[in-house]
Amino acid sequence: MKFTVVTYGTEGDTRPLTALSRALMDNGYETLMLADPGTFESIHALNVPVQALSGDIRKSLAAGMAGPNTMPRKSGFKDTAKLLANIANENTAAWMAELLASARGSDAIIFSGMAGFVALSVAERLNIPAIGAALIPMTPTCEFSSPFLPPNWVPGWLNRASHNLVNGMFWRAFKDGLNEARATVCGLPARNKLWTDFPLLYGISPSLLPQPTDWPAHIRMCGQWLQPAGSWIPPNQLEDFLHAGPPPLYIGFGSMSGFDQKQMLDILVRSLNGRRALFYPGWNGLEQNALPGNILAIGNVPHDWLFPQTAAVIHHGGVGTTHSATRAGKPSIVVPFIGDQFFWADRLAKLGIAPAPVTAAKMNAAELTKAIEFIEREEVSARAAKLGEAVSKENGLVIAVRAIHDLCRNY
Repeated sequence: MKFTVVTYGTEGDTRPLTALSRALMDNGYETLMLADPGTFESIHALNVPVQALSGDIRKSLAAGMAGPNTMPRKSGFKDTAKLLANIANENTAAWMAELLASARGSDAIIFSGMAGFVALSVAERLNIPAIGAALIPMTPTCEFSSPFLPPNWVPGWLNRASHNLVNGMFWRAFKDGLNEARATVCGLPARNKLWTDFPLLYGISPSLLPQPTDWPAHIRMCGQWLQPAGSWIPPNQLEDFLHAGPPPLYIGFGSMSGFDQKQMLDILVRSLNGRRALFYPGWNGLEQNALPGNILAIGNVPHDWLFPQTAAVIHHGGVGTTHSATRAGKPSIVVPFIGDQFFWADRLAKLGIAPAPVTAAKMNAAELTKAIEFIEREEVSARAAKLGEAVSKENGLVIAVRAIHDLCRNY
């Protein structure tokens, strides 16, 4: 079988789909990925064939998240929806043409992220299955509200309605541009309602978020999609730092950008109060010689190699980092910036392995210091270690590959 895997998003959005693509290849399937060029590093690292989609996610996020002040502005649902809609609508026709050309001869399209509606349309044009491979739990349920709304904001009896509301708003924001591309690129009629009947696999740990009992049979929570680091060899400077003292904190905000990192670093340095830490600048960059001796700036390091050697993980709440920190059995401090990051921050807090989130737009040294004191409690570390054992026993890639095989066989 041949699969075309398409996603559009940040490194955190792309890496799980890359791991899934690699797993499909290791099981004898031919796989081609389409993604933003800014995320190619992790794709090339696993030797997955890839082609570029139009756009520049790094530039778009930096422009969309930067506020009038030096710190990132607070991003609610309307801000997130507008940002995502602008990115998608600017690229829908190009994505559809690129995917249509690449997916000819494929047995199925596997899709995630903002390219989802495009993938469903191209699959319709080619008369092949479209299989969702998602990282944000957007399937309506009564058990929790939409991840794009503020946690604990919706009364429980409105949980399902909140999903329908948010999904409908995304659909209306994308619909006009999508239907124009459906006509001009694929020769398809306009679509007036949201797709709901396609098979959907979630790269989410059921130990972190149990599968809702009211989800339909074609929806499946598989577990995290993660390829092991294997024989990755750390730089000498990193290895020396890890051996030079007690396990450090990890600090990294991944693909978040568009804010004044100097001010952010000043808050972090004061909050650490001499504690050892590793700092990953991510997409926001870093001025040389900007850190004191107790903090080491690092490059892109596999989380499954690094996190077990840390004391705790301070991160933005992206689904990939959230899962990797949990799998490593480490407490988290979540500094959410946008979108579903607030959902994962709330989830970790409810599990007792993270304090209340330290929102990026309001971050200050006093609040972050209290959060660090929370994760240093013995009972917090014990809960994190126990949950990490459960997550480590899952194998989301095996479940997903088997499900994809069965779906295509029965199509």
